[in-house]
Amino acid sequence: MGSRSIRHLITLRDLADTDIRDIVDRGVALAQTPSGDRLRDTLADAVVGVYFTKTSTRTRTAFSSGALRLGAGLITYGARDLQTNTGESSEDTGRVLSRMLTALVARTAGDPAEMRAWAHQKRMAVVNAMSADEHPTQALADLTTLSQHFGDVDGLRILYVGEGNNTASALALALSRFRDVRLELRTPPGYGLSAELMDSVATRGRANGTLIQQRHDLKDLVSDIQAVYTTRWQTTGTTKADPNWRAVFAPFQVDEALVDELPGSIFMHDLPAHRGEEVTAGVLDGPASIAFTQAENKMFSAMAVLEWCHGVG
Repeated sequence: MGSRSIRHLITLRDLADTDIRDIVDRGVALAQTPSGDRLRDTLADAVVGVYFTKTSTRTRTAFSSGALRLGAGLITYGARDLQTNTGESSEDTGRVLSRMLTALVARTAGDPAEMRAWAHQKRMAVVNAMSADEHPTQALADLTTLSQHFGDVDGLRILYVGEGNNTASALALALSRFRDVRLELRTPPGYGLSAELMDSVATRGRANGTLIQQRHDLKDLVSDIQAVYTTRWQTTGTTKADPNWRAVFAPFQVDEALVDELPGSIFMHDLPAHRGEEVTAGVLDGPASIAFTQAENKMFSAMAVLEWCHGVG
């Protein structure tokens, strides 16, 4: 790998528009490559650490499998494995790991400040595999899937239904970088994206002719929606203070009646799914669903992220 400089992916806010497009385009190219040609040696000299303090099926497997397919070595850490549990500072941990790893992929589901501390060095890339406020690699996989299915992200009309969680935040941040997109966020009252984030993505979107707006009902849906997206109601690592929260969420279930209002649209879900809660089985397992292709694309997108972080391209 020589002396290529590394790049961090902690929040999509830090990336240029061209970075996001490059990662998405590369993910699509990898997804469309014949299976026998997918094993590459672009990261043959890299060692990737995978540190997850919260549960993960897709993201952890995507980055682990993706690193191996690119020729990298792999070291995995559990929630109690690092010496931060015995008092070592995050900064010192990052300095040490950076002398042995070329990338650290981490899920904390907490404040991303710890990831920022790890990134105070220039040897090891740090990848946010989900924090409390943002799930950037999920959004990149989502856009890879949208681009693969429709041929482009520019010009798409997307409806997001459900909690304004870290997946929704990342989706809004990512789509604001594309042209002539319309993202309708329909979130339960009291569970939407913050005013600060909405102001940020709306401002960025306007510069690209993109409209991102949020309402707390499912009325007046536009007829040209091309993709309907939802997530599970209990985001990983979170709880809800209101014991009656399910009653607030119930009107936001994606069911056959909603999908029938939007003929020709596809259905997306970041998984895991709880059939009968945020989505009915008939929708998730129906002909409009591309949720499991979306899950597979997490691996191709992870490969694209790892290459980008290592300056490969």
